[in-house]
Amino acid sequence: MTQDDRKVPETEVPEKAERRRFSMAYKLDVLRRLDACRQPGEVGALLRAEGLYSSHLVLWRRQREAAAAAGLAAVRRGRKAGVTDARDVKISELEKELSGVTARAERAEALVELQKKVSEILSIPLPDTGRRS
Repeated sequence: MTQDDRKVPETEVPEKAERRRFSMAYKLDVLRRLDACRQPGEVGALLRAEGLYSSHLVLWRRQREAAAAAGLAAVRRGRKAGVTDARDVKISELEKELSGVTARAERAEALVELQKKVSEILSIPLPDTGRRS
């Protein structure tokens, strides 16, 4: 067998490292196993075996405590009350008023156009209002 026939393992490092993600079940399993450690050095051995850091434990324990506290908290049922800002109320009122005024102006313009057409058909001269459109 020559040098070229041997398979060389690929040692290329990916361009961008991906952050590890741990599932909730995995975190709880590791914390359960860590809580069972009683002998000196067991925690370090478990961390090395799992490839974890002590900072992971700190964060995961905080998350577990927060979840337990949240689970015991009273939960109000139903829709969540929306926080209404005075500016939001004013904006919605003004938008509603603007849409009403715009609709009235469009109706008025349509009526004026209708009057012009009727006066043309009946040959009735309209008074000059001084406005040019």
